[in-house]
Amino acid sequence: MLRWGAACAVAAASSALFLGGSTLASSHSDAPLIKQDPQANLTDVYAFIGTKYDDPSQRVLNVLVSVRPFSDPGDGVIFERFADDALYSIHITDPVSGATTDRYDFRFSSVTGGVKNKDTILSYGLGTEVGPIQTIGDARQNFTQTYSVSKNGTVLASGLPVPPPNVGVRTTPAYNDPSTGKAVSGATSAANLDSLTAQGVKKVGSLVVWAGPREDGFYADTPGIFDLLDARILDNNGSLGDGLGQDGGGIDGFKGFNLLTYAIQIPVSSLNAKPYAAPFADLAQPLPAIGNATGVGVYASVSRQRITLRQSDAAPTHSGPWVQVNRLANPLFNEVLVALRKKDEYNRTAPTGDAAFATYAENPEVAGLVNFVFGTSIPTSGRLDLRAVYIPDVIRVDTTTPPVSLPGHSGFSRFGFAGGDTTTDSSGRVKSSGWPNGRRVGDDVVDIALTAVASGPSYTTVTVVGDNVAANDQLYNQVFPYLGTPHAGPTVSQRQPPVLVSEQ
Repeated sequence: MLRWGAACAVAAASSALFLGGSTLASSHSDAPLIKQDPQANLTDVYAFIGTKYDDPSQRVLNVLVSVRPFSDPGDGVIFERFADDALYSIHITDPVSGATTDRYDFRFSSVTGGVKNKDTILSYGLGTEVGPIQTIGDARQNFTQTYSVSKNGTVLASGLPVPPPNVGVRTTPAYNDPSTGKAVSGATSAANLDSLTAQGVKKVGSLVVWAGPREDGFYADTPGIFDLLDARILDNNGSLGDGLGQDGGGIDGFKGFNLLTYAIQIPVSSLNAKPYAAPFADLAQPLPAIGNATGVGVYASVSRQRITLRQSDAAPTHSGPWVQVNRLANPLFNEVLVALRKKDEYNRTAPTGDAAFATYAENPEVAGLVNFVFGTSIPTSGRLDLRAVYIPDVIRVDTTTPPVSLPGHSGFSRFGFAGGDTTTDSSGRVKSSGWPNGRRVGDDVVDIALTAVASGPSYTTVTVVGDNVAANDQLYNQVFPYLGTPHAGPTVSQRQPPVLVSEQ
């Protein structure tokens, strides 16, 4: 365990913290009803300050939203498509109340239309020609999906292209290394992006948008964690909290999976930033370092129309007003903190009503579970430090900071400020470069969250909690849309083989 009197000691302790471990799932399976609706199931929301993809002088708010968890890269013949009967939304909010100030909606074209050749089994590699796909929608790409983007109900653009899935090196060679057939990722500039990803980046007025398949950028031994904290996630000396013995014995439950992502870059100058107070926002103060900031809140939602009519002689029809079926902002809130009785209700409501869920942040059950397994005495009530992060449940981003560091950049730490990775706002306050000041790709959000659960509310003793998985299985791109190139089906094995035990 590490003992800190104030946040200024964080950098000195960062080397020990960095060894602490990795993450749990953000929101891949958060509630019973949305589990039954995978195309509408949100997995992760990322929101952070960066630069416009083709203009490093312009600061933007990046928002990336991923859906459709556990997408198997080899799941032909259809592969994954965005739902054509769902409304995928990004909300920019008041950081204090959670009220939406601007809303960006993504609508996708038919999952059965957009086909050039209906007399083949192949969605990709054979349309009016046979062969590898070179550009989005070319003659070899049989099925092509497009989308529209609206702001506050006004359509800004339509017919925007969705890149194809990574079928494999023979069908979508632009994604893959020609010798190994494996996906190539980690682009350091827009010019280095693979051509299919780059073709999907589109300007819409002052905005930049993208939608398509990506690699699941989350990494965690979720199977071990949810088996009442399996011993393989422990330090190799069998203890919890010193953070020094992680030997990589965990198994990444998200290894080899893809998902679908929709994303936007919004000029910072166009945002309606407002003052707010947040934890870890003024690291000159003792932890939890409550401090002032100026910025916006962010969350995502997916909605479906109220009525679906299924017919025996035609495709289903949809009508009526939009009804929200899922929402997501900060990682872990609904999945790990909200109890089963309230999970579906959370997904139907808006952040403005999140006071109704505050008890789950203030009295975290997960703290009691850790106490049960490890014999610790983590406070299980009165957790105003966690309420300050999660209520209302929007990701708060200080929009006065410079662009933050990303994986692959010098100084990046997946632990954010706890790894010495900080940024400075316009008033000179030092705060984390990552979550809970926004959320970047690569942020070790669950290690940060569980370390906070184990260490608060006083933080005089910081107990590091990890899951023994140290990194994602794919490199992130350093440019929009940031998440990694999707895996190719023929090259992927999602799991380590099970250990077979013979009966005696």
